Amino acid sequence: MNFQVTVLKVLISYPDGFATIVDLKRDVAILATSGRDWAERTKRLAARAPGLDIFSQGLVERLNGGWRITDKGRSIIEVMEARPAAAPTDEPPPFPVIDESTPGAVPTKAPSTATDRRKRDRKRRRRDLIAARGRAQAS
Repeated sequence: MNFQVTVLKVLISYPDGFATIVDLKRDVAILATSGRDWAERTKRLAARAPGLDIFSQGLVERLNGGWRITDKGRSIIEVMEARPAAAPTDEPPPFPVIDESTPGAVPTKAPSTATDRRKRDRKRRRRDLIAARGRAQAS
């Protein structure tokens, strides 16, 4: 897991980009123990920003018992998460599968793609993170 990328991702998940040290430690611990998927993702993101140093580059600032992501930090996350433009292909776009054995058959949904799975996983992790925050605040 890349700690600096994780800190940026946690801070950007807060509406104002500010998290107390206690909240930040808790959220980072949740992500650090969430499995290999998160570690691989942060490594991929970090590879897109070699030499990342969140404090010396002004991506995060320390404020009153917490850290806040700066506009520059938000921009670097956008750059790291930007997908490279897909190369044009000569293949036609996928079409729904039709079972021709039944007259008037309705097309079935195309199989799930890796992008769909990543979106679902991202939503699940965010939901888990928000739930963990709620549990911690209720304690």
